Amino acid sequence: MTIGNKSIGIALSGNGFRAALFGLGSLWRLNEIGLLGKLDHISSVSGGSILSGVLAHGWKQLDFVNGRAGNFVEVTAGPVQEFCSRTIDVEAAILGMLTPFKTAGEYLSGRYDKELFHGTMLRDIPVGGTGQAPKFSFHATNMQTGGDFCFHQDMVTDHVLGISCKAEFSLADAVAASSAYPPVFSPVILHSDPSSWEKQPNDHTYLSDLRKRLVLADGCICDCMGLESLVDEVDIVLASDAGAHLETITRPLEDDILQFRRIRDILIDQTRALRRQWLVDDLEAGRRQGAYWGIDTKIEDLMVTGALTTDNTKTARLETLPTRKCGFDERDQGRLINWGYALADAALRSRAELAAGPEATWPVPEWHLN
Repeated sequence: MTIGNKSIGIALSGNGFRAALFGLGSLWRLNEIGLLGKLDHISSVSGGSILSGVLAHGWKQLDFVNGRAGNFVEVTAGPVQEFCSRTIDVEAAILGMLTPFKTAGEYLSGRYDKELFHGTMLRDIPVGGTGQAPKFSFHATNMQTGGDFCFHQDMVTDHVLGISCKAEFSLADAVAASSAYPPVFSPVILHSDPSSWEKQPNDHTYLSDLRKRLVLADGCICDCMGLESLVDEVDIVLASDAGAHLETITRPLEDDILQFRRIRDILIDQTRALRRQWLVDDLEAGRRQGAYWGIDTKIEDLMVTGALTTDNTKTARLETLPTRKCGFDERDQGRLINWGYALADAALRSRAELAAGPEATWPVPEWHLN
């Protein structure tokens, strides 16, 4: 699954259903030009993990020919669009508050499993080799160690706890942990057998308790773009980013408790800006190969001929859409998908090594952005 002799991967950012739909448009274009089936690594966080989870769940059903799946719409796009038409955060949050022994994160995992993943375990997703799936990385934040906790098909990793190739988790739990945005949905509590973890040279006895009961929250806290695990593993880095500049507000909440939501958003926005600038600088300087596109990218700045649209009021509005897990109507869904598609097309064509492919046409033509 390479381009020539170069490996390729994509990072799918967080930001709720907005990220899932924007990223869907990005993958739609990658599929059309035959790159989806050639990906070596798909790294995701939060809302991007919902999309990545659907892709992973249906990977064995995708009928790839030369990297392009003819049934992408039926297997991947349709389920994502259907799921993102429903509001799931309010119900899960209320049930989590009212039920003494079950958290909102557990209700979120149950909703994912019932409607999308149907009992699929991470180990059920094929990995490696010809015709197999790429490496999937679903990123969460370990609230105990303060670092990235990552779910893969064949292992879980944590920079303090180490590696476990035997711990078993469901796809729904991985996606729920990755998208458990604080304070409503976090933490997601998962359990594992401490003996399933590989011993480290300086293993401490207290690590056994941490490995037994994992306290996880949204991956955006550590890495809102899912880039860290990707950039050093592949030769060509692609990034689909549904985050936008933090909104300026006239009267921020000043209550001792409520102000922490704004503080959280500021901290996440700052880390996103730093990671994005780091990647873009590397791409422009030629230190890395790949492409970046974000929901607030100006398509005219990509300077390609024949872009599907120009920057306008419709495209500008999309970066102001909510980042909750709330249902989007057909118009906003269609425009988010089309914008991710149009930007992916332009960004890929701005890089000569990624330019080949059939002519771009709107995936959801009734909601074009012209």
